[in-house]
Amino acid sequence: MKQNKFMRFMTSRALILTLQVVASGVLLYFVYLTKLLPVKYFAILAAVLAVLVLLFWIIIQTGKKKIVEGKTSKRTIISKVLSLIVSIVLVIGSTFAARGNTFLNNVQTTTQKYAINVIVLKDGDYGTASLDGLKGVNFGRSYEKEKATLNKALAQMEETIDTQKYTTYDTYSQLADALYNKEVDAIVVGTQYKSMLELNHEGFDEETRIVKTYEFDKKAKSVTTAVTDVTEKPFNVYVTGIDTYGSVSTVSRSDVNLIVTVNPKTKQILMTSIPRDCEIELHKNGKMDKLTHTGIYGVEETISTIEDFLDLDVNYYARTNFSGITNIIDALGGVTVDSDYEFTTRHGNYHIVKGENELDGDKGLCFVRERYNLPSGDYDRGRNQQKLLKAMLNKAMSPKIITNFQRILTAIEGCFETNMSSDEIKSLINMQLDDNAEWDVFNVQLDGKGYMTDQTYSMHGTSIYVMKPYASYVKKITKLIDCVENGDKITENDVKGLGGE
Repeated sequence: MKQNKFMRFMTSRALILTLQVVASGVLLYFVYLTKLLPVKYFAILAAVLAVLVLLFWIIIQTGKKKIVEGKTSKRTIISKVLSLIVSIVLVIGSTFAARGNTFLNNVQTTTQKYAINVIVLKDGDYGTASLDGLKGVNFGRSYEKEKATLNKALAQMEETIDTQKYTTYDTYSQLADALYNKEVDAIVVGTQYKSMLELNHEGFDEETRIVKTYEFDKKAKSVTTAVTDVTEKPFNVYVTGIDTYGSVSTVSRSDVNLIVTVNPKTKQILMTSIPRDCEIELHKNGKMDKLTHTGIYGVEETISTIEDFLDLDVNYYARTNFSGITNIIDALGGVTVDSDYEFTTRHGNYHIVKGENELDGDKGLCFVRERYNLPSGDYDRGRNQQKLLKAMLNKAMSPKIITNFQRILTAIEGCFETNMSSDEIKSLINMQLDDNAEWDVFNVQLDGKGYMTDQTYSMHGTSIYVMKPYASYVKKITKLIDCVENGDKITENDVKGLGGE
């Protein structure tokens, strides 16, 4: 009887200890794959796991003697339970490491999507119709800026609802007018031309419905040059937020435009916000246009245009969209933002108080989209975008991120893209974990004088608002960027009077 009891004891302990050894090995393997932990921390983790295995092995030997003597040790039973718990924790840790590694490997992209939408009025005769319900109606279209992609979408649409009747308009603003005036029942148009559709109809988003979207992938032209080592060399990241929901790869207007200059040696970051309405010379043809409109022609055009404007090299870019902002904030459990003004958002009709505001995803998105009800319009919107970004970073760096890890990764996936490689991202995280350094973060914002003009390239002949940047601001900001890149430390006095916080 004692022999059977002894054998059962040894078999169960061997299985439990083997499970712990295997779980430890798997965790170390996935942590090694992530390349996030510095060598010293990886060594500490390996040592701790080895000590735990040794500790439970010693307890086994103690329990072995008790069994031989015909006694049952409570400590042995507890150790078996603890070993199982440790193994479960290690397995969970392995899934977290594997999930994080997969995310970092997939976040890099060089693909752009061109989206063509079939749109109807919500309160029109076809406000609730499906695509099949639009057979035989009069469609509106425009070839003002491009033709090939639109025709691809029309061909795919006709595969579903047969050949249709079209009315062609010279401009996108005329196309939107035709829809509102009931000259056509539906329009087919690219997402990136929404600003032209909104020209005479500010509530276009709320008053229309997308029935069907056709997407076409196109590889983005590479216009950035990576640095040799992001942990040693300074670099610039262009961060953009596009005004769409759904796929973050969709080509659209650039509503958020930040240049983030990072010097990993001096531990300084300069965030330069450029208002969307900034009047700027297009790289592709030298014509004047709004910065936001550069996004219509692809992220590469925006980057090249900003490089010309600020006389710098953009090394990487990162982009998100409306869906990304909403999902990330909700995954973080909301954020707290200190508003300089009391106002009501045009989108969502949210009341923002002066001072602290608790924002969920939708409220946060509406907060950073607002400009009409702010004293300085787009300038104040830029400041609010910086405030929200800081709030999101603060929340993301809090201990609560551990419990929300999976939710946050799920929220970010598909809503955030960058051309920075996963190895470069990992090396930056590794560096920060290794030296645990404090960074000096400075914000500046370009300012200028607003006026109306009908001479912009994208909307030539239509009077729209633009902001002509002050040459003195451009000169000062360019100098600051040069200082950070050259390793010359800047102070709060250096950014004083240049907006931001």
